[in-house]
Amino acid sequence: MMQSLKKMFVHTMITALVFVGFTQTVQAAMISTEQVVSAAAAQQNRVKIAATFDRADVQVELQKMGISADEAKARVAALTDAETVSIAHRVDSIPAGGDGIIGAIIFIFVLLLVTDILGLTKVYPFTRSLRN
Repeated sequence: MMQSLKKMFVHTMITALVFVGFTQTVQAAMISTEQVVSAAAAQQNRVKIAATFDRADVQVELQKMGISADEAKARVAALTDAETVSIAHRVDSIPAGGDGIIGAIIFIFVLLLVTDILGLTKVYPFTRSLRN
């Protein structure tokens, strides 16, 4: 009886010591109101830019440039917060039904092309040869 209790105790201790290494620490910190607001604004800008790519005239222009709408949306998801603010402001300043949308598409294309050449994103395969 005593032998089996010792054996059970040893097995319990071995199991407990093995699982001690698997514990993870958790850290909580306060976040500021500015961080919450900027994150919400960045998400709102991403949604606004992505909604622009859902328009039929924009999709036609993208296809003329050889870019699919899904590819463009993937690039929007890869943008930094500062880039989304810049592009969203530019989209807001374009007159409705004007030729400004083509300028915005070209601006977005060039911006995304530059980020691809710098190695921040990997969407356009032809830019990979420039980095080698």
